[in-house]
Amino acid sequence: MTTMTTGTSRADANRRRILDVALAELLRDPDASMDQIARAAGVVRRTVYGHFPSREALISTLVDEAVEALSAAHAAGREGVREPAEAVARSVLAVWAIADRYRLLVALAQRTVTMQGIRERLAPVREASIGLLQQGLEEDVFSSPLPAPALAYVHEQTLFAVMEAVNDGLLAAQEAGRCAAVTVLTAAGVPASKATGLVAKLNA
Repeated sequence: MTTMTTGTSRADANRRRILDVALAELLRDPDASMDQIARAAGVVRRTVYGHFPSREALISTLVDEAVEALSAAHAAGREGVREPAEAVARSVLAVWAIADRYRLLVALAQRTVTMQGIRERLAPVREASIGLLQQGLEEDVFSSPLPAPALAYVHEQTLFAVMEAVNDGLLAAQEAGRCAAVTVLTAAGVPASKATGLVAKLNA
């Protein structure tokens, strides 16, 4: 039993190391091969394939972990905040605090996981956003011709677009969180001056 437990622990540690190294390698070189990842992780190629049958499977697992981290940040950002605009702004800022680590991964994942796959993974985050947006629309904090579910899609795509803008060198990474939060709020009908002031206060 002890031998089996030790073997399992070693396998889990190897898997964790492969994932951590793979994320770093793919962010450094989006075309990094399984061989490169194995060398960087200090394991043989067979070990990597023992955990992940393909490069796509490895990237898919990394995307799952990224979505889990982003979902947790989104929930933590809005926790205990009653006012819808502040809750939305806090959740975007919280997501962006860790999203910079994953933005290149998301761009890479679009080649393998597909945007539909990413949308499906983000369903819980979207549902939470819909609730916030619906509350804001009912309280006239937000104003949009779009119903809350459609507006949540617009916000989601806005965040992806901001990630791409940073990836393409059109926006400084250190400005992205603030810009994303203000853009999301203005898309929901919050006046630009009010959105900018709120985000500046929260981001101080």
